[in-house]
Amino acid sequence: MLRSFSPQALAAGLLASFVGFASSFAVIIQGLTAVGASRIEAASGLMALSIAMGLCAILLSLKTRLPISIAWSTPGAALLATSGTLEGGFPAAIGAFLVTGALIFIAGLWKPLGRWVAAIPAPLANAMLAGVLLGLCLAPVRAVAQAPLLALPIVIAWAVTAKFKRLFAVPVAVLVTIVMIGATTNFSLASLGSLWPHPVLVMPSFSLAALIGIAVPLFIVTMASQNIPGMAVLNINGYRPDAGSIFRTTGIFTIASAPFGAHAVNLAAITAALCAGADAHPDPQRRYWAAVVAGIGYVGFGLAAGAATAFIGAAPPILIEAVAGLALLGAFGAALLGAVAAAPEREAAIITFLVSGSGLTFIGISGAFWGLIAGGAVLTLTRWRSGTSAN
Repeated sequence: MLRSFSPQALAAGLLASFVGFASSFAVIIQGLTAVGASRIEAASGLMALSIAMGLCAILLSLKTRLPISIAWSTPGAALLATSGTLEGGFPAAIGAFLVTGALIFIAGLWKPLGRWVAAIPAPLANAMLAGVLLGLCLAPVRAVAQAPLLALPIVIAWAVTAKFKRLFAVPVAVLVTIVMIGATTNFSLASLGSLWPHPVLVMPSFSLAALIGIAVPLFIVTMASQNIPGMAVLNINGYRPDAGSIFRTTGIFTIASAPFGAHAVNLAAITAALCAGADAHPDPQRRYWAAVVAGIGYVGFGLAAGAATAFIGAAPPILIEAVAGLALLGAFGAALLGAVAAAPEREAAIITFLVSGSGLTFIGISGAFWGLIAGGAVLTLTRWRSGTSAN
């Protein structure tokens, strides 16, 4: 096994872990805080996610000898950021995370559930995701309007870097944000007591509103935006792993880490290409080491979660939202394009997008769920009318 290790796999794995963590950890903290987590609980959640997905990647990659990259659900965190504080607070969110993990596990155990998720019309799933991401993707604009001296350098650094190497655009923006925060705020290490993150066990509570408003949309977003594309990346690169086994394993890791604040562990979609592609090694059979190295890197970053959370806590919230928005622009564009690409489903997709992005909360259930329901109803009516007209 060690003979198959290579410098290429080492470099690709380290790059994947850095890009995966640096490009979206702000989104994770923003999402956990939005559903009621304290700073200590958000640090615990970030740590639990990083360690869980690192260990999961190491386990699956070594077991299968395939480059199976694992990540947190960035679109899922964006969903949390738009959900707002739940009735029942963070314990209710933890209960929803546990249900999400159970649903992911069942999707791997019971194939019809996975097929049902895959059967959700792609335009509606993309439109729901685009609506969820809309608010955060507007944050860079708001940041420039509210604090131009702080936000403009971040946006400019992102844009200039993207011109030459898009993969590094968000990490560079994160580094510039760190510099701006350090130069303009009184950051005190004592604000967190210690840079070492402390795992915080939160006893879950369960409510119908949290289950319908968070667990179901989080499961759908995670499957549609992470697990299914992640499998596609592996297939494109010539790998055919057992999807059911992967879903069951990530579901178990989600359930195990949820009480510590982790919302979802799943297949990587973007960074998966770094570990599964030719840059990891010319020999496809030796690329799995890249995913193993990335997993080790995530565990290391998890141990730095306290420092990351403390630093973000000292920053103006609008700056963190701006960085999160920049990190999600690519996902937003892809989701929006996928939503309106097919003309017959376009109207239903637009309805889904508008309702999901409206910030609507009805009977305690967030707009993402209602957007999917509204779009599904319009699509059903459209297809019924088309069938009637054809007759």
